[in-house]
Amino acid sequence: MASDIMARVRWLFSRLVKSSYRYTPVPDDEAPQFRPHLVKERRKKAGYFCLGIALLLLLLYFAIPYGDLAKSLPGCERNGKCKPNPHRWGQYSPFFSVPSDIDGSIPVGCEVTLALVLSRHGSRNPTSPKSALYKDLIEHIQSSVSHYGEGFEFLADYAYTLGNDDLTIYGEQQMVDSGAAFYKRYRKLADDIDPFIRAAGSSRVIASAKNFTHGLYAARGNGGSHAEEDILIIPETDSFNNSINHGSCSRFEDGPYSDLKHEKQAAWKERWLPSITKRLNQKLPGANLSLTETVYFMDLCPFHSVADKNAKPSQFCSLFSEDEWRGYDYFESLDKWYGYGFGNPLGPTQGVGYVNEVIARLTGEPVKDHTSTNSTLDSSPETFPLDRRLYADFSHDNTMISIYAALGLYEGVPDLPVEHRVPADQAGGFSAAWVVPFAARMYLEKMQCGSDEKEYVRILINDRVVTPKCKADSHGRCELDSFIDSLSFAKSGGKWETCEV
Repeated sequence: MASDIMARVRWLFSRLVKSSYRYTPVPDDEAPQFRPHLVKERRKKAGYFCLGIALLLLLLYFAIPYGDLAKSLPGCERNGKCKPNPHRWGQYSPFFSVPSDIDGSIPVGCEVTLALVLSRHGSRNPTSPKSALYKDLIEHIQSSVSHYGEGFEFLADYAYTLGNDDLTIYGEQQMVDSGAAFYKRYRKLADDIDPFIRAAGSSRVIASAKNFTHGLYAARGNGGSHAEEDILIIPETDSFNNSINHGSCSRFEDGPYSDLKHEKQAAWKERWLPSITKRLNQKLPGANLSLTETVYFMDLCPFHSVADKNAKPSQFCSLFSEDEWRGYDYFESLDKWYGYGFGNPLGPTQGVGYVNEVIARLTGEPVKDHTSTNSTLDSSPETFPLDRRLYADFSHDNTMISIYAALGLYEGVPDLPVEHRVPADQAGGFSAAWVVPFAARMYLEKMQCGSDEKEYVRILINDRVVTPKCKADSHGRCELDSFIDSLSFAKSGGKWETCEV
C-alpha cells in the first residue's frame, strides 16, 4: 500500500512539473483569448497539488510506523507523549537481537560440534532494597504534590504493586523462548543430545534455567521429563566457590575499586540529569526530587513494563525523550564497565574461573584453575562432564560482564568517558542494553567446515558476532588453538593473587 501511494504522489508531482510554463509578455489585444485557458490550467494544477499533499499525508499516516513519527517530534517529554524504546533501558531492557556487523548465521558447509550458552536470568521484579526505595519515592511524591503537570496526572491515583526479586510472567516466557531458540539454532545436536545445565543459586536464576529447559524440550517435542532434576545448582554464598557468581575475591568486593563505578556514575549524573530533574520538579511541584531520585523514577519505566505479561511499556516511559533514555543507558553502562569490566582493574579477574572451564570443555581436558572454580565439582564427571556437546549456564549480569572481559571481548575499547556519551556502535558494541539485557545470552560455538580438519570458535552476544582478541576471519571465527592461546590472562589466573591482599 505504501509503495502504491508513493508512486501516485510521484506521478502527481511529475504532472505538476510537466505542466509548468515559462511565460513571455503578449500584446494586450491577444491577452483576452489566453486568459480563460490560463485560469483553467492554474485550477487544474492547484487540484493536482492539493491531491498530492493529501496523498502524501496519507502515506505518512499509514506507511510510517507511529514510533518513528513520535521520535521525530521534539519536546514530547513536556507532555508525557514520547514513544518508548525498550532498547535504551540499560540492563533492564528486555532481550532483543542486537545489530551485527557480521552475519551470525552458521556458515554454509560448516557443522557445529559443540555449543554453549551463558545466560542471564529473565526479566524480574526489582530487588527487595530497590523495591522499598521505589515505594518510598511514590509515597513521598503523593504526599508532597497537590498538582500534577501534564502527562503526570496518572501519579495521583497510582499504586505501587511491584514484587521483589523474582521473575515476572514475561521473564518466565523469555526464558522459554530462549530455550526454544537454542534448540532451533543447534537442532542437529539438540535432537539427540541433552545439554548439561548449571544455575547459580538464586531463585530467579534457577527459575530461568527451568523455563529454558521447558522451552528447549517443548521445541524438540520429546524427552526432558527429568531435565529439571538434573540441573546442577551452585550456591551463591561467600564461602562457596562459584564460577558463575562473583563473590570469592574480597578485595574486589570491598577493596579500593569497589566504589569506582559509583564515582563514574556520579560524574555522569551531574552532566546528564540536572535538566531532567528540573523538569520533573516543575511537573511535580513540592516533590523536590534529587538526581538519584530521578534515576529511581526512570527505573520505574522498565520494571513496570516487564511486569506486564506482554512487556507493554508503562506510562512512566513516555515521560522521557529518546535522548534522555540514551543517557540512562549510558549511566548503566558506566556501572557495568567500571564495576565489572575492563574499567575495573579487578573486573576481568572475576571471570577467569569460568573461562578456564570453557577451555576444559573445548579441549576435553580437566579444568586448570585456582581462582573462583569449585575444585570438588569440577573434578567430578557427574558435576562437570567433559564429554557433552551442549552446555547451558545461568547467571547474573554483573558476573557475565566479568566473563566477557576475561574472554578478551571488548578489549581495546577505550574507557568510557564521563564528560560525554559514547554510543554502543562507537564503543565496540558495548552498552548495558546491548550486552546484558534481561535474558541476555552468549553463544560460544565450536565448528568444523567441509573437509577442513581445523576447528573454529565463534562467540555471539545477543545475536551479535563479537570477535575475541585472537585473529578472526570474515565470519568472526578463530581457529581453536588461536582462541585458546588468546586466553592467557585467564589461564594464568588473572590478578587473583591480589584478591586477599
